Amino acid sequence: MIDSGWLVAPAALIVCAVAAEYLARWWIRSRQAYYVHPPGLRLLLHPHPQVFPQLEPSIRFDVNGEGERGDEVPRPRPDETLYRVLVVGGSQPEGYLLDQHTCWPGALQRLLEQPHHLGRLGASRVHVGSVARSGVGSEALDLILDRVLPRYPHLQAILVLVGASDVLRWVEEGAPSSPPSPASTSDIFTWHPEVRFGLKPRDLALVELIRRARHRWLRPVDLHERAGSWVGKARAMRTQAKVIRTTMPDATAMLDHFDRHFRQVLHRAQAHADRVIVVRQPWFDRHCTPEEAAHMWHGGVGRAWREEVQTYYSHDVLSRLMAQLDARAALVAHELDVEAIDIRPLLEPSLDTYYDFFHATPAGAGIVARAVAGIVVREPLSLATGLTAPKAS
Repeated sequence: MIDSGWLVAPAALIVCAVAAEYLARWWIRSRQAYYVHPPGLRLLLHPHPQVFPQLEPSIRFDVNGEGERGDEVPRPRPDETLYRVLVVGGSQPEGYLLDQHTCWPGALQRLLEQPHHLGRLGASRVHVGSVARSGVGSEALDLILDRVLPRYPHLQAILVLVGASDVLRWVEEGAPSSPPSPASTSDIFTWHPEVRFGLKPRDLALVELIRRARHRWLRPVDLHERAGSWVGKARAMRTQAKVIRTTMPDATAMLDHFDRHFRQVLHRAQAHADRVIVVRQPWFDRHCTPEEAAHMWHGGVGRAWREEVQTYYSHDVLSRLMAQLDARAALVAHELDVEAIDIRPLLEPSLDTYYDFFHATPAGAGIVARAVAGIVVREPLSLATGLTAPKAS
């Protein structure tokens, strides 16, 4: 006769495991916590040296406990004042292939920490955190602020740089007479409560909690060798493209879509910060030499990072589309009485300042950081950058 204890114990373990799984699912969903970057993430990137000769050989990408790329948020004493800045937007402010203190949000904090800048801000300490992420356009950013800002205290400043992804996503879809399709929640947030759980081990909520705890408390460093090597293949595809479209498409639907969500982004930011500053999207705004053209890969009809693309829009068309979007961004900022800075005249289009059509080299990021710092501390732009101030748009 079989001892009933041998049956009860396994059954009890199964019941406990199922209960723990459902409790974990409830906990993740009930917290309603959305994070663009997973808190505690630490990456060490070694960019492919032949693909990115202008970049640093070793890059740190560290995310603090708040889910921001940046240092941990200081906990000031009662007699100290913290000036807290949040940077939001797409890949240009994210600076994925720039080091922690080289990307312009990181460099901005180092500038604002200088004693004379602290004095102008009336602050004892400064924190600049970034939740910018590659592929984020105006609609995605609207959702990010809606989900993320409620867990923030009132901020001193929010810096917004977005726009290129609106154009690029629309172009990838063939420039239709409709807005670009929206990104999914999982495309925008790495941690979120809408995750779909399953029965496979990797899809369990308990496993997800273990992953999150590992990032938060153990903070392992994930090493990526030859990071960004796919860009070399994307550049080759553009160079060998069978079709280059030179006719300007009607961008009305895309621009109106951007206008609607960009206004909402600025409204959300204004409700949560003392100051909102729009950093207008820069791009490589001139005819490329053959050497420069070999570094470009944007403008494909299709997603060059994951599929074969044979049709591209010319650099001239891409530049004209960006000019239309930039004009719309400037108009919206003006109508909502939001500060805006045009950094494009400060970034001389060359391979010293850009490593492709949109992204800054370490030198370019330094120029952006100095220009933005000047606006934050209300210095004349020419003094902040050591360059000629741009003409007002």
